[in-house]
Order: sequence, then structure tokens, then C-alpha cells
Amino acid sequence: MHSPLDLLIELARRYAFADLGALAPKVVPEGVLIPALCEFGQRLLTLDAEDFATEVDAKSVPSALRRRARECHMPQTAREQPRGALSSLRPAYGLLLEVIQVRWERRELSSVMSAIHIAGEYLPLLAFEPVLGHAGDPARWPDGLRAEGSRFGVIGDRECDHTKPEKSAAERTLRVAQEPGEGWRAYFDRQHSQLSGAMATCVAKCRRPCTAMDWIAPESRESLALRCKVALTFADTPLVRLRHAAPVGHGFGVPSPEEVLDAWARSRSYLDKNGVGHQATRDDGFPLPGLPSLFSAIASAPIRPATLLKDVSGHMMSLLSHFANI
Repeated sequence: MHSPLDLLIELARRYAFADLGALAPKVVPEGVLIPALCEFGQRLLTLDAEDFATEVDAKSVPSALRRRARECHMPQTAREQPRGALSSLRPAYGLLLEVIQVRWERRELSSVMSAIHIAGEYLPLLAFEPVLGHAGDPARWPDGLRAEGSRFGVIGDRECDHTKPEKSAAERTLRVAQEPGEGWRAYFDRQHSQLSGAMATCVAKCRRPCTAMDWIAPESRESLALRCKVALTFADTPLVRLRHAAPVGHGFGVPSPEEVLDAWARSRSYLDKNGVGHQATRDDGFPLPGLPSLFSAIASAPIRPATLLKDVSGHMMSLLSHFANI
């Protein structure tokens, strides 16, 4: 390092947005745009999807970056527009993959495991997106979920294979679009991931099917059931279970890179039971080889690591290089 400014550029290259935001005002006080840009990058790195669309100074963050972040944003009310990740989960999964990649390179394994856990929770909704036309937006559920003979969201129905938390989430999701913002946000904080699993159960492993999924076109059912089955299997693989393996809660016993790779190798064998799960065995150049290919197969659409963090970092380095040349 030749100067404090060189250090800032290296922090930007390493996606150390929080440290850069704290140090930049001391080194380049004239760089008034940098702290807001760092805050924006840190939200993305920490997957703070509630705040991706928080208003920022348009001069601080280029419009193209703000637009791409909004595609991954989780709407905070039932009427908020655009619908972001409720319109499509594919941009959010691209960002998840990029975060996993960046965190892996920085050897931040706890954050890697958290991102994998999040990805596993919502994989069934990624599978449902082609048939729903959206990514599980409670404001746009098909009427068929409430069809005559449907047990979806019927509390206390003993014929339904949903767990109690899944039944509660299913019941809530059918009415949450009429609730105020506080209720809407509480549902997404506590129940939407349960709803994701409930949807997969309906099509992939229900022992006594009702009419809740009769709205799905016959030609789409077999593919959807297979993709949801693989999504449910992923959530129970050694890789995802690794996050829960510590004897005292989630914050202890962070796995080593070798342990993560070993768990993923066993998970790939576990998943390799059909054409969809077999995609996990591909070597697609990702730190956890085959993970993007698996997500793509479940989504029935290409999903690759995004370049949003990389582009935020690149824009940051350009700003800092400008000050270096003054």
C-alpha cells in the first residue's frame, strides 16, 4: 500500500463496504457520495432485502444499480410497487449466489451458511414461479387455492399433510394482503418461508391430495412436482443441516471450508436421484460446484451469480481513483 487512498481502493475491491464507509470520510472528506454508496453495498452484502429499496440520494448510487437492487427487494406493504422479489425470485437468487461467492472468497463461512439456508427456504417458490407467473405474492394467489374441497389453510384439518406452522402460514397467506403494513411485514418475517414448504408439500409429497392445486395445468404438474421434491430434499441435505450442527445455537462452531466442501460433496450424492437433482453434480465453476446449476434446474430457468456487488465495488473504485488523480 502506498497511501491511505490505496487502502480504501483495496477495501472496495474486497467488498469491505462497512469499513470503507467508516474510513473514507477521514481520508477523502470531499468524497461525500462514498458513505451512502457504501451503505447501499453493505445492505446487499448482508442480504438486507427489506431495505434494498430504501431511498438513497440518486447522485450517490447510479440508477442502474438501484434498479437491479429493487428487483431483489421484498415489498414492505401489500400494495407497494414494483413487486421486486415477489414478482420474480430469480434476481434474488443471482444475488444470493454472488454473496455466497464473495463470502467464500473472504472465508466468512458463517455468512456463507446463512445465505445457503435462506436459499433453501425459498427454493419451492422458485420452482412454483413458472406456473404461478410470480414468486409467491400473497396479493396474487390463484383462486384455486380456495376451491371447493381445498384443505389449504384449513386449521385443524387432520387430512392435510401440512405441519401446524405450515397450516398457520397457509391460512395467513390467503388474507394477509388485506392487512396493514405491520401485519404484512410480520407475515414475511415469520411465516412466508413456512408457506414455501407448504406449497411444495402439496404437489410433491401429499398423501391425500385435495383440490388446492387443481388449478395447475396438467402438462406442468409432473415437472413442478419433481422440482419441488428436489427443493425439499435440498433443505434436508448435509450442507444445509451443517448450519444447525453446532451444539449451542447457530452462532457457534462455524464450519471450516473443508467441512463445507465435504458436506456439499455428500449433498450432491444425496441429490443425484433424478434429472433435476443430477444438475448438482455439474462442475460449473462455482465455489460449491453445481449449486447454480441446481438452482437453475429447480427454477426451470438460467440462474447465475449476479454481478451487482462487483459493479458496486467497481463504481466505488472509480470514484476513489478519481480522488487519487486529483
